[in-house]
Amino acid sequence: MPSLDRSLRRTTAPEIAVFVSGVASMGLEILAGRIVAPQFGSSIYTWGSIIGVFLAALSLGYHYGGKRARARASVERLSWLLLGTAAYIAVLIFAGDPLLAAGSAFPLPSRFASLPAVTLLFGPPTYLLGFISPYAAELSNTDEVGEASGRVYALGTVGSILGAFGTTFLLIPTFGVEIISFLFGSLLVVTAFSISLPSIDREPFFATVAVALLLIAAVGSGAVGVSTGGQVVYQTQTPYQELEVADLGNTRTLYLDGQRHSAMDLTDPTRHVFGYTRYFHMPYLFAEDPDEIDRVLFVGGGGFSGPKRFVEEYDATVDVVEIDPEVIDVSKEYFAVEESDQLNIHNEDGRRFLRETDRTYDLIVLDAYKKDKVPFHMTTVEFMQLANDRLSSDGILVANLISAPGGPASEFYRAEYRTMKQVFPQVYSFPTVDSNVIQNIEVVATKNPDVVTESELRVRNGNREIGIDLESEIDTYRRDEPTDDVPILRDDRAPVDSLLDPMVGQRYVVEDAPVGNGTAD
Repeated sequence: MPSLDRSLRRTTAPEIAVFVSGVASMGLEILAGRIVAPQFGSSIYTWGSIIGVFLAALSLGYHYGGKRARARASVERLSWLLLGTAAYIAVLIFAGDPLLAAGSAFPLPSRFASLPAVTLLFGPPTYLLGFISPYAAELSNTDEVGEASGRVYALGTVGSILGAFGTTFLLIPTFGVEIISFLFGSLLVVTAFSISLPSIDREPFFATVAVALLLIAAVGSGAVGVSTGGQVVYQTQTPYQELEVADLGNTRTLYLDGQRHSAMDLTDPTRHVFGYTRYFHMPYLFAEDPDEIDRVLFVGGGGFSGPKRFVEEYDATVDVVEIDPEVIDVSKEYFAVEESDQLNIHNEDGRRFLRETDRTYDLIVLDAYKKDKVPFHMTTVEFMQLANDRLSSDGILVANLISAPGGPASEFYRAEYRTMKQVFPQVYSFPTVDSNVIQNIEVVATKNPDVVTESELRVRNGNREIGIDLESEIDTYRRDEPTDDVPILRDDRAPVDSLLDPMVGQRYVVEDAPVGNGTAD
């Protein structure tokens, strides 16, 4: 311990710069995922591009910094490198959206689409930070080259660890992207100023003040870009996604990573605003006796459109499992959700909840998928078998998938359809838009081996009082999809990202439910 104290006391200005550069570089890398996800999603291809760009930019910085270190390394130049990085961060705060749009314009295959944008946004600042380690090693007061480089690597790595954990577990759950960027920029400015003390030349001093003012102006003026539309009621970064609540007219919409996820009519909170949520009632036509659907589980909460309507419409106990605690809080604050004896909310991963619960459900609705972010562990044969085990003998499963019903962009839907067929004797599907665009496709799987035909559904729709008329929804009835060219998804091989790849860059269409009696409800 005494040796550690002595080591800390003799930490030099260059070594402080190395530590801070590690914090900033890894913090920006984690933050990059949040910045580019609304445009490109958060697939393995996006994260591969982020990691690759940061490593390439750092390597270039190390290379050229090492070549120039002997002739140019000085504390003053370290200060300039830190200030240059902070200035670029100020540009990101103010003009991140236009830069992101510019980087998106390159005609590349979908899996490489994020590469130019990530390079444009994060290549330059990371490149500048790469110069700091070789400069610091050159300025080290240690005679041995190995000891000097080892100390620099250790300090940089410790800084990176702090940046990774601090950004992931503290900053992102607490602040928005702009504020976090401002904090990193401010850290670099403060470090640049402090390592120049006790004496600082006039030019570096005014540069430090200028960059500090630039950061303040950038975060104070707000980012240049296009909002989701409407009046923003609430906005935050959660541990899982960017969340925004916006009002436009009488409609309140929940956006997750920039995509419309759920909506509520402020004058009629249980009315179905999005057409696809009406299909959640389809099991009441598939069931032999709809009155026997006593216990329902929704995996994925969002704005709780389905659970709220089920509680109002049916004499059933509804459980909702939602992994993001902020989504639960927002649903209660802004979407008129109230827990009760009939509505129970659980903050947990859906698969873990099903694995650990001893409850049996008559209906399970999987509503945890997004266009570009699909929890693969809830797509596999093993998961479907787990869900099947938690269903009653006549239980029904509904999966709200986002895909195309045909063409190259249908691979995920058809793979999931094939996977569910491995477990359930009958599987049906209902596209929600009358075209081959990316849309919500409702897949209904039953434990009943008997086929329910389209005509039978129409008869039941006319005879049963289920609180909603599904005549138009039955029109999209489909069975026996072609699946020979898609894989069965399993825990040890679920290539969900590659199946979603053809959907990248395509428009996701969510149709509003028509307003009026019967079909609007």
